[in-house]
Amino acid sequence: MNSRLRVLLVDDELAMRESLAAWLRQDGHQVTKAPGGLEALAEMEHQEFDLALVDIKMPGMDGLELLRRIKDERPDTLVVIITAYGSIESSVEAMKAGASDYLLKPFDPEHLMLLLEKMARQRDMLRENSALRQRLSEGECASYAGLVGQSPAMQAVFDQIEDAAAAMAPVLITGETGTGKEMVARAIHGQGPRAFAPFVTINCGAVTETLLESELFGHERGAFTGAVKARRGRLEMADGGTLFLDEVGEISQKMQVALLRVLEEKRFQRVGGNQYLTSDFRLISATHRDLTELIRQGRFRQDFFYRINVLTIVIPPLRERGEDILPLAEHFLAYFAAQTGKPKPGLDPRAQRALLAYPWPGNVRELRNVIERAVIVSQGSTVGLDKLTFLAPTPEAEPASLTLAEVELAHIRRVLATQGGSVGLAAEVLGIDRSTLSRKIKKAGLRKT
Repeated sequence: MNSRLRVLLVDDELAMRESLAAWLRQDGHQVTKAPGGLEALAEMEHQEFDLALVDIKMPGMDGLELLRRIKDERPDTLVVIITAYGSIESSVEAMKAGASDYLLKPFDPEHLMLLLEKMARQRDMLRENSALRQRLSEGECASYAGLVGQSPAMQAVFDQIEDAAAAMAPVLITGETGTGKEMVARAIHGQGPRAFAPFVTINCGAVTETLLESELFGHERGAFTGAVKARRGRLEMADGGTLFLDEVGEISQKMQVALLRVLEEKRFQRVGGNQYLTSDFRLISATHRDLTELIRQGRFRQDFFYRINVLTIVIPPLRERGEDILPLAEHFLAYFAAQTGKPKPGLDPRAQRALLAYPWPGNVRELRNVIERAVIVSQGSTVGLDKLTFLAPTPEAEPASLTLAEVELAHIRRVLATQGGSVGLAAEVLGIDRSTLSRKIKKAGLRKT
Protein backbone atom coordinates (compact mmCIF):
# COMPACT_ATOMS: atom_id res chain seq x y z
CA MET A 1 0.00 0.00 0.00
CA ASN A 2 1.21 3.50 -0.84
CA SER A 3 0.66 5.42 2.44
CA ARG A 4 1.61 8.82 0.96
CA LEU A 5 -1.31 11.18 0.39
CA ARG A 6 -1.94 14.37 -1.54
CA VAL A 7 -3.49 16.50 1.20
CA LEU A 8 -5.44 19.77 0.96
CA LEU A 9 -5.24 21.48 4.38
CA VAL A 10 -7.96 24.08 4.97
CA ASP A 11 -7.80 26.16 8.17
CA ASP A 12 -8.17 29.89 8.77
CA GLU A 13 -5.58 29.87 11.59
CA LEU A 14 -2.10 30.45 10.19
CA ALA A 15 -0.28 28.78 13.11
CA MET A 16 -2.43 25.66 12.80
CA ARG A 17 -1.92 25.48 9.03
CA GLU A 18 1.85 25.74 9.32
CA SER A 19 2.32 23.32 12.22
CA LEU A 20 -0.04 20.70 10.77
CA ALA A 21 1.53 21.02 7.32
CA ALA A 22 4.97 20.47 8.87
CA TRP A 23 3.78 17.27 10.59
CA LEU A 24 2.26 15.96 7.38
CA ARG A 25 5.31 16.72 5.25
CA GLN A 26 7.58 15.10 7.83
CA ASP A 27 5.66 11.86 7.21
CA GLY A 28 6.13 12.22 3.46
CA HIS A 29 2.72 13.58 2.47
CA GLN A 30 2.29 16.23 -0.23
CA VAL A 31 0.51 19.25 1.30
CA THR A 32 -1.31 22.23 -0.22
CA LYS A 33 -2.58 24.89 2.21
CA ALA A 34 -5.69 27.06 1.92
CA PRO A 35 -6.97 29.67 4.46
CA GLY A 36 -10.65 29.19 3.57
CA GLY A 37 -13.31 27.41 1.56
CA LEU A 38 -13.15 29.54 -1.59
CA GLU A 39 -9.37 29.22 -1.78
CA ALA A 40 -9.67 25.45 -1.28
CA LEU A 41 -12.14 25.10 -4.16
CA ALA A 42 -9.81 27.16 -6.36
CA GLU A 43 -6.94 24.77 -5.57
CA MET A 44 -9.14 21.80 -6.44
CA GLU A 45 -9.77 23.20 -9.90
CA HIS A 46 -6.07 22.86 -10.73
CA GLN A 47 -5.08 19.60 -9.03
CA GLU A 48 -6.51 16.44 -7.49
CA PHE A 49 -6.26 15.53 -3.81
CA ASP A 50 -6.61 12.22 -1.98
CA LEU A 51 -7.66 13.89 1.27
CA ALA A 52 -8.96 17.26 2.47
CA LEU A 53 -8.45 18.18 6.13
CA VAL A 54 -11.10 20.85 6.72
CA ASP A 55 -11.58 23.07 9.76
CA ILE A 56 -15.26 23.32 10.65
CA LYS A 57 -15.27 26.91 11.99
CA MET A 58 -14.12 29.38 9.34
CA PRO A 59 -15.37 32.81 8.29
CA GLY A 60 -17.37 32.88 5.08
CA MET A 61 -17.78 29.31 3.90
CA ASP A 62 -17.64 26.98 6.92
CA GLY A 63 -16.28 23.45 6.92
CA LEU A 64 -19.62 21.70 6.50
CA GLU A 65 -20.50 23.76 3.45
CA LEU A 66 -17.06 23.12 1.97
CA LEU A 67 -17.48 19.41 2.69
CA ARG A 68 -20.73 19.34 0.70
CA ARG A 69 -19.14 21.24 -2.20
CA ILE A 70 -16.20 18.83 -2.30
CA LYS A 71 -18.48 15.78 -2.30
CA ASP A 72 -20.57 17.32 -5.10
CA GLU A 73 -17.61 18.25 -7.29
CA ARG A 74 -14.95 15.65 -6.33
CA PRO A 75 -16.80 12.73 -4.71
CA ASP A 76 -13.69 10.53 -4.62
CA THR A 77 -11.80 13.00 -2.42
CA LEU A 78 -11.81 11.89 1.21
CA VAL A 79 -12.67 14.57 3.78
CA VAL A 80 -11.79 14.71 7.48
CA ILE A 81 -13.39 17.47 9.54
CA ILE A 82 -11.12 19.07 12.17
CA THR A 83 -12.32 21.31 14.95
CA ALA A 84 -11.70 22.60 18.46
CA TYR A 85 -15.45 22.77 19.04
CA GLY A 86 -16.48 19.13 18.91
CA SER A 87 -20.02 18.02 19.48
CA ILE A 88 -22.07 14.93 18.75
CA GLU A 89 -24.43 16.97 16.57
CA SER A 90 -21.72 18.39 14.33
CA SER A 91 -20.02 14.99 14.11
CA VAL A 92 -23.23 13.31 12.96
CA GLU A 93 -23.94 16.11 10.50
CA ALA A 94 -20.44 15.85 9.04
CA MET A 95 -20.69 12.05 8.65
CA LYS A 96 -24.09 12.34 6.97
CA ALA A 97 -22.62 14.87 4.55
CA GLY A 98 -19.90 12.39 3.54
CA ALA A 99 -16.98 13.01 5.92
CA SER A 100 -14.70 10.00 6.39
CA ASP A 101 -13.74 10.95 9.95
CA TYR A 102 -13.84 13.68 12.59
CA LEU A 103 -10.78 14.93 14.48
CA LEU A 104 -10.58 17.18 17.54
CA LYS A 105 -7.91 19.80 18.22
CA PRO A 106 -5.34 19.65 19.73
CA PHE A 107 -3.94 16.69 17.80
CA ASP A 108 -2.01 13.79 19.21
CA PRO A 109 0.71 13.20 16.54
CA GLU A 110 0.37 9.39 16.83
CA HIS A 111 -3.42 9.63 16.50
CA LEU A 112 -3.01 11.80 13.42
CA MET A 113 -0.53 9.34 11.91
CA LEU A 114 -2.94 6.42 12.44
CA LEU A 115 -5.77 8.44 10.93
CA LEU A 116 -3.74 9.17 7.81
CA GLU A 117 -2.83 5.48 7.47
CA LYS A 118 -6.54 4.70 7.67
CA MET A 119 -7.28 7.30 4.97
CA ALA A 120 -4.56 5.80 2.75
CA ARG A 121 -6.17 2.37 3.09
CA GLN A 122 -9.57 3.85 2.28
CA ARG A 123 -8.17 5.61 -0.80
CA ASP A 124 -6.50 2.40 -2.03
CA MET A 125 -9.67 0.41 -1.51
CA LEU A 126 -11.72 2.93 -3.46
CA ARG A 127 -9.20 2.75 -6.30
CA GLU A 128 -9.25 -1.06 -6.29
CA ASN A 129 -13.05 -1.12 -6.33
CA SER A 130 -13.11 1.35 -9.20
CA ALA A 131 -10.59 -0.73 -11.16
CA LEU A 132 -12.58 -3.89 -10.44
CA ARG A 133 -15.81 -2.32 -11.71
CA GLN A 134 -13.98 -1.21 -14.84
CA ARG A 135 -12.59 -4.70 -15.48
CA LEU A 136 -15.98 -6.30 -14.96
CA SER A 137 -17.60 -3.81 -17.35
CA GLU A 138 -15.00 -4.83 -19.95
CA GLY A 139 -15.98 -8.48 -19.55
CA GLU A 140 -13.16 -9.82 -17.41
CA CYS A 141 -13.57 -13.11 -15.57
CA ALA A 142 -15.87 -13.32 -12.57
CA SER A 143 -14.30 -11.93 -9.42
CA TYR A 144 -15.26 -10.73 -5.98
CA ALA A 145 -13.25 -8.38 -3.74
CA GLY A 146 -10.04 -9.31 -5.58
CA LEU A 147 -10.80 -13.05 -5.62
CA VAL A 148 -11.16 -14.69 -9.04
CA GLY A 149 -13.40 -17.68 -9.60
CA GLN A 150 -16.37 -18.71 -11.70
CA SER A 151 -16.80 -22.26 -10.39
CA PRO A 152 -19.87 -23.06 -8.27
CA ALA A 153 -17.54 -23.80 -5.36
CA MET A 154 -16.04 -20.30 -5.43
CA GLN A 155 -19.40 -18.65 -6.04
CA ALA A 156 -20.52 -20.33 -2.82
CA VAL A 157 -17.44 -18.94 -1.05
CA PHE A 158 -18.31 -15.44 -2.31
CA ASP A 159 -21.81 -15.82 -0.84
CA GLN A 160 -20.34 -16.93 2.48
CA ILE A 161 -18.00 -13.92 2.50
CA GLU A 162 -20.99 -11.59 2.14
CA ASP A 163 -22.81 -13.34 4.98
CA ALA A 164 -19.74 -13.19 7.23
CA ALA A 165 -19.03 -9.54 6.39
CA ALA A 166 -22.51 -8.52 7.50
CA ALA A 167 -22.07 -10.26 10.88
CA MET A 168 -19.48 -9.55 13.56
CA ALA A 169 -19.09 -13.14 14.78
CA PRO A 170 -15.64 -14.81 14.69
CA VAL A 171 -14.86 -16.60 11.41
CA LEU A 172 -12.67 -19.66 10.86
CA ILE A 173 -11.31 -20.09 7.32
CA THR A 174 -9.96 -23.52 6.42
CA GLY A 175 -8.25 -24.81 3.32
CA GLU A 176 -4.98 -26.17 2.01
CA THR A 177 -1.86 -24.03 1.91
CA GLY A 178 -1.96 -21.60 -1.01
CA THR A 179 -5.73 -21.52 -1.49
CA GLY A 180 -6.02 -17.85 -0.55
CA LYS A 181 -7.22 -17.87 3.06
CA GLU A 182 -5.78 -14.44 3.83
CA MET A 183 -7.43 -12.96 0.72
CA VAL A 184 -10.78 -14.30 1.91
CA ALA A 185 -10.15 -12.79 5.34
CA ARG A 186 -9.33 -9.43 3.75
CA ALA A 187 -12.48 -9.67 1.63
CA ILE A 188 -14.62 -10.24 4.73
CA HIS A 189 -13.01 -7.23 6.39
CA GLY A 190 -13.24 -5.08 3.26
CA GLN A 191 -16.91 -5.79 2.67
CA GLY A 192 -17.93 -5.18 6.28
CA PRO A 193 -18.63 -2.12 8.43
CA ARG A 194 -15.00 -2.02 9.63
CA ALA A 195 -13.55 -1.80 6.14
CA PHE A 196 -11.69 1.47 6.77
CA ALA A 197 -10.34 0.39 10.17
CA PRO A 198 -7.08 -1.59 10.60
CA PHE A 199 -6.71 -5.13 9.29
CA VAL A 200 -3.97 -6.55 11.51
CA THR A 201 -2.37 -9.91 10.68
CA ILE A 202 -0.03 -12.30 12.44
CA ASN A 203 1.22 -15.69 11.28
CA CYS A 204 0.99 -17.78 14.44
CA GLY A 205 3.17 -20.53 13.00
CA ALA A 206 6.05 -18.24 12.08
CA VAL A 207 7.08 -17.09 15.59
CA THR A 208 7.96 -18.77 18.89
CA GLU A 209 5.45 -18.89 21.74
CA THR A 210 7.33 -16.21 23.73
CA LEU A 211 7.54 -13.87 20.77
CA LEU A 212 3.91 -14.56 19.85
CA GLU A 213 2.78 -13.45 23.32
CA SER A 214 4.67 -10.17 22.97
CA GLU A 215 3.46 -9.66 19.39
CA LEU A 216 -0.17 -10.15 20.39
CA PHE A 217 -0.33 -8.49 23.80
CA GLY A 218 2.51 -5.99 23.52
CA HIS A 219 5.01 -5.41 26.32
CA GLU A 220 6.17 -2.81 28.78
CA ARG A 221 9.68 -1.47 28.99
CA GLY A 222 11.94 -3.90 30.85
CA ALA A 223 9.45 -6.78 30.61
CA PHE A 224 12.25 -9.01 29.29
CA THR A 225 15.80 -8.74 27.99
CA GLY A 226 15.81 -6.46 24.97
CA ALA A 227 12.51 -4.71 25.83
CA VAL A 228 14.11 -1.25 25.88
CA LYS A 229 10.79 0.53 25.39
CA ALA A 230 7.08 -0.19 25.66
CA ARG A 231 5.41 -1.59 22.55
CA ARG A 232 1.81 -1.97 21.46
CA GLY A 233 0.68 -5.46 20.49
CA ARG A 234 -1.51 -6.60 17.63
CA LEU A 235 -4.55 -6.67 19.92
CA GLU A 236 -4.21 -2.92 20.51
CA MET A 237 -3.44 -2.20 16.86
CA ALA A 238 -6.62 -3.98 15.77
CA ASP A 239 -8.89 -1.81 17.94
CA GLY A 240 -11.95 -0.91 15.86
CA GLY A 241 -10.88 -3.25 13.07
CA THR A 242 -10.05 -6.89 12.41
CA LEU A 243 -7.42 -9.21 13.89
CA PHE A 244 -6.42 -12.04 11.53
CA LEU A 245 -4.75 -15.05 13.15
CA ASP A 246 -3.18 -17.02 10.32
CA GLU A 247 -2.29 -20.66 11.00
CA VAL A 248 -4.18 -20.59 14.30
CA GLY A 249 -3.68 -24.35 14.57
CA GLU A 250 -0.04 -23.75 15.52
CA ILE A 251 -0.88 -21.84 18.73
CA SER A 252 0.08 -23.59 21.96
CA GLN A 253 -2.64 -24.51 24.45
CA LYS A 254 -1.25 -21.96 26.90
CA MET A 255 -1.69 -19.20 24.33
CA GLN A 256 -5.14 -20.54 23.44
CA VAL A 257 -6.17 -20.06 27.09
CA ALA A 258 -4.80 -16.50 27.11
CA LEU A 259 -6.64 -15.59 23.89
CA LEU A 260 -9.84 -17.26 25.07
CA ARG A 261 -9.76 -15.03 28.15
CA VAL A 262 -9.37 -11.95 25.95
CA LEU A 263 -12.30 -12.98 23.76
CA GLU A 264 -14.52 -13.58 26.77
CA GLU A 265 -13.48 -10.67 29.01
CA LYS A 266 -12.65 -8.12 26.28
CA ARG A 267 -9.56 -6.97 28.19
CA PHE A 268 -5.89 -7.91 28.52
CA GLN A 269 -2.52 -6.79 29.91
CA ARG A 270 0.74 -6.16 28.14
CA VAL A 271 3.60 -8.49 29.00
CA GLY A 272 5.19 -7.08 32.15
CA GLY A 273 2.28 -4.69 32.72
CA ASN A 274 -0.37 -4.46 35.42
CA GLN A 275 -2.85 -2.17 33.70
CA TYR A 276 -5.82 -3.69 31.89
CA LEU A 277 -6.39 -2.54 28.31
CA THR A 278 -9.39 -3.04 26.05
CA SER A 279 -9.66 -3.51 22.30
CA ASP A 280 -12.77 -3.80 20.16
CA PHE A 281 -11.72 -6.08 17.30
CA ARG A 282 -13.36 -8.58 14.98
CA LEU A 283 -11.56 -11.95 14.96
CA ILE A 284 -10.87 -13.98 11.82
CA SER A 285 -8.71 -17.10 12.02
CA ALA A 286 -7.34 -19.46 9.38
CA THR A 287 -5.66 -22.84 9.30
CA HIS A 288 -4.70 -25.61 6.90
CA ARG A 289 -4.94 -28.16 9.69
CA ASP A 290 -7.90 -30.35 10.71
CA LEU A 291 -8.64 -28.77 14.10
CA THR A 292 -11.19 -31.45 15.03
CA GLU A 293 -8.45 -34.06 14.66
CA LEU A 294 -6.10 -31.93 16.79
CA ILE A 295 -8.85 -31.75 19.44
CA ARG A 296 -9.18 -35.54 19.34
CA GLN A 297 -5.42 -35.81 19.84
CA GLY A 298 -5.55 -33.41 22.80
CA ARG A 299 -3.47 -30.78 20.97
CA PHE A 300 -6.17 -28.12 20.55
CA ARG A 301 -8.67 -26.86 23.11
CA GLN A 302 -12.29 -27.56 22.33
CA ASP A 303 -13.54 -24.40 24.11
CA PHE A 304 -11.16 -22.22 22.08
CA PHE A 305 -12.23 -23.99 18.88
CA TYR A 306 -15.90 -23.24 19.53
CA ARG A 307 -15.08 -19.60 20.33
CA ILE A 308 -13.23 -18.93 17.06
CA ASN A 309 -15.46 -21.13 14.88
CA VAL A 310 -18.84 -19.41 15.02
CA LEU A 311 -18.83 -19.07 11.20
CA THR A 312 -16.81 -21.37 8.92
CA ILE A 313 -15.63 -20.89 5.34
CA VAL A 314 -13.95 -23.81 3.59
CA ILE A 315 -11.88 -22.90 0.51
CA PRO A 316 -11.69 -25.79 -1.97
CA PRO A 317 -8.28 -26.70 -3.44
CA LEU A 318 -7.61 -25.58 -6.99
CA ARG A 319 -7.61 -29.16 -8.33
CA GLU A 320 -11.30 -29.42 -7.36
CA ARG A 321 -12.34 -26.30 -9.27
CA GLY A 322 -10.74 -26.73 -12.66
CA GLU A 323 -12.96 -24.07 -14.26
CA ASP A 324 -11.06 -21.42 -12.30
CA ILE A 325 -7.59 -22.41 -13.56
CA LEU A 326 -7.57 -20.58 -16.90
CA PRO A 327 -9.43 -17.48 -15.61
CA LEU A 328 -6.90 -17.24 -12.78
CA ALA A 329 -4.04 -17.72 -15.23
CA GLU A 330 -5.43 -14.91 -17.42
CA HIS A 331 -5.78 -12.70 -14.34
CA PHE A 332 -2.14 -13.29 -13.34
CA LEU A 333 -0.93 -12.83 -16.92
CA ALA A 334 -2.53 -9.38 -17.01
CA TYR A 335 -1.25 -8.48 -13.55
CA PHE A 336 2.40 -9.48 -14.07
CA ALA A 337 2.49 -8.07 -17.59
CA ALA A 338 1.47 -4.72 -16.13
CA GLN A 339 4.07 -5.10 -13.37
CA THR A 340 6.87 -5.74 -15.88
CA GLY A 341 5.69 -3.20 -18.44
CA LYS A 342 5.01 -5.85 -21.10
CA PRO A 343 1.91 -6.38 -23.26
CA LYS A 344 -0.31 -9.12 -21.86
CA PRO A 345 0.69 -12.42 -23.53
CA GLY A 346 -1.67 -15.24 -24.42
CA LEU A 347 -1.41 -18.95 -23.62
CA ASP A 348 -0.84 -21.38 -26.45
CA PRO A 349 -3.06 -24.52 -26.54
CA ARG A 350 -0.42 -26.87 -25.12
CA ALA A 351 0.21 -24.51 -22.21
CA GLN A 352 -3.52 -24.32 -21.54
CA ARG A 353 -3.85 -28.11 -21.57
CA ALA A 354 -0.91 -28.47 -19.17
CA LEU A 355 -2.39 -25.94 -16.76
CA LEU A 356 -5.74 -27.74 -16.81
CA ALA A 357 -4.22 -31.21 -16.35
CA TYR A 358 -1.75 -30.30 -13.57
CA PRO A 359 -2.91 -31.24 -10.00
CA TRP A 360 -1.69 -27.95 -8.39
CA PRO A 361 -0.35 -29.19 -5.05
CA GLY A 362 0.53 -25.57 -4.21
CA ASN A 363 -2.92 -24.32 -5.24
CA VAL A 364 -3.46 -20.70 -6.35
CA ARG A 365 -0.15 -19.58 -4.88
CA GLU A 366 1.71 -22.05 -7.10
CA LEU A 367 -0.28 -20.98 -10.17
CA ARG A 368 0.59 -17.37 -9.44
CA ASN A 369 4.32 -18.23 -9.21
CA VAL A 370 4.20 -20.31 -12.42
CA ILE A 371 2.58 -17.47 -14.36
CA GLU A 372 4.86 -14.81 -12.87
CA ARG A 373 7.95 -16.70 -13.99
CA ALA A 374 6.43 -17.37 -17.41
CA VAL A 375 5.73 -13.66 -17.97
CA ILE A 376 9.27 -12.74 -16.94
CA VAL A 377 11.03 -15.26 -19.22
CA SER A 378 8.68 -15.03 -22.21
CA GLN A 379 9.68 -12.71 -25.04
CA GLY A 380 6.87 -13.11 -27.55
CA SER A 381 3.14 -12.53 -27.50
CA THR A 382 2.37 -16.11 -26.42
CA VAL A 383 3.40 -18.21 -23.42
CA GLY A 384 4.31 -21.74 -24.51
CA LEU A 385 4.49 -24.95 -22.52
CA ASP A 386 8.29 -24.63 -22.35
CA LYS A 387 7.93 -21.46 -20.25
CA LEU A 388 5.84 -23.16 -17.53
CA THR A 389 7.79 -24.57 -14.59
CA PHE A 390 5.82 -26.78 -12.19
CA LEU A 391 6.66 -28.13 -8.72
CA ALA A 392 5.58 -31.62 -9.74
CA PRO A 393 5.70 -33.42 -13.11
CA THR A 394 2.87 -32.38 -15.41
CA PRO A 395 0.30 -35.02 -16.31
CA GLU A 396 0.99 -34.29 -19.98
CA ALA A 397 4.61 -35.29 -19.50
CA GLU A 398 4.24 -38.23 -17.08
CA PRO A 399 0.68 -39.64 -17.10
CA ALA A 400 1.92 -42.83 -15.46
CA SER A 401 2.40 -40.91 -12.20
CA LEU A 402 -1.36 -40.32 -11.90
CA THR A 403 -4.17 -42.54 -10.73
CA LEU A 404 -6.76 -43.65 -13.26
CA ALA A 405 -9.32 -41.25 -11.73
CA GLU A 406 -6.87 -38.32 -12.03
CA VAL A 407 -6.10 -39.14 -15.65
CA GLU A 408 -9.83 -39.31 -16.42
CA LEU A 409 -10.52 -35.99 -14.70
CA ALA A 410 -7.60 -34.29 -16.45
CA HIS A 411 -8.84 -35.56 -19.82
CA ILE A 412 -12.41 -34.37 -19.11
CA ARG A 413 -11.04 -30.92 -18.22
CA ARG A 414 -9.03 -30.74 -21.43
CA VAL A 415 -11.93 -31.79 -23.63
CA LEU A 416 -14.34 -29.38 -21.90
CA ALA A 417 -11.82 -26.58 -22.42
CA THR A 418 -11.43 -27.38 -26.12
CA GLN A 419 -15.23 -27.51 -26.55
CA GLY A 420 -15.87 -24.20 -24.82
CA GLY A 421 -17.35 -25.89 -21.75
CA SER A 422 -20.19 -27.52 -23.72
CA VAL A 423 -21.17 -30.81 -22.07
CA GLY A 424 -22.97 -32.04 -25.18
CA LEU A 425 -20.00 -31.47 -27.49
CA ALA A 426 -17.53 -32.85 -24.93
CA ALA A 427 -19.66 -36.00 -24.50
CA GLU A 428 -19.52 -36.58 -28.27
CA VAL A 429 -15.72 -36.22 -28.29
CA LEU A 430 -15.38 -38.55 -25.28
CA GLY A 431 -17.76 -41.11 -26.75
CA ILE A 432 -20.08 -41.24 -23.73
CA ASP A 433 -23.64 -40.09 -23.21
CA ARG A 434 -24.38 -36.63 -21.83
CA SER A 435 -25.92 -37.85 -18.55
CA THR A 436 -22.82 -39.91 -17.71
CA LEU A 437 -20.55 -36.95 -18.37
CA SER A 438 -22.84 -34.68 -16.34
CA ARG A 439 -22.55 -37.01 -13.35
CA LYS A 440 -18.76 -37.04 -13.62
CA ILE A 441 -18.69 -33.24 -13.90
CA LYS A 442 -20.93 -32.84 -10.85
CA LYS A 443 -18.83 -35.27 -8.82
CA ALA A 444 -15.61 -33.40 -9.72
CA GLY A 445 -17.14 -29.99 -8.95
CA LEU A 446 -16.67 -28.72 -12.51
CA ARG A 447 -19.07 -26.26 -14.06
CA LYS A 448 -21.19 -27.29 -17.04
CA THR A 449 -22.85 -25.18 -19.73
